[in-house]
Amino acid sequence: MQENTTRNAIHQLMADKPRLRSIEVALELNCSELEVIQALPEQEVNMLPAEQAQRLLTDIADWGNVTCIIEVSGFVFEVKAPLPKGKNAYGYYNLSHDSDGLQGHLKLDNLSAMALLTRKVRGKLSYYVQFFDHKGNSVFKIYLGRDKDGQVIPAQITRFNALATQTTSDDANIVSDETIAIVTN
Repeated sequence: MQENTTRNAIHQLMADKPRLRSIEVALELNCSELEVIQALPEQEVNMLPAEQAQRLLTDIADWGNVTCIIEVSGFVFEVKAPLPKGKNAYGYYNLSHDSDGLQGHLKLDNLSAMALLTRKVRGKLSYYVQFFDHKGNSVFKIYLGRDKDGQVIPAQITRFNALATQTTSDDANIVSDETIAIVTN
């Protein structure tokens, strides 16, 4: 019953305040951001196995400039650069140190879900991948890049949509407690 109540509250708040970001909805309703994403209309969400994180990151590394965002306690950090290629070592997926820009060490085992989203953020159509921990908190997001006019790069939209289709068809028969959500409007 609690799940339906939370879901209904999410739907109502999003209808009343459509410009709110998912984190703002979660904070206002005291639920996880993942719950907000999972409450989006059924036609917007496809759940898939979370073990696809490395494959997803490897693919995005070939897309060119993207914007990686980490938001913690109201602090927002952004890096606009290509996502570096990574490799596994010491229990982490390590982003390359061969270039300036984004670097890091990702503990992919700490991910419980990911969502590919196509939705308006602050009134602007955006495409992004959101990664969640086991508590349903957002770990980071990767937004598709934009050109000098502020438009999402068309080639990246094509890759994003192809990835969503490929991931859906390749993994339809895999059952897992950890999932990826593909969300589109």
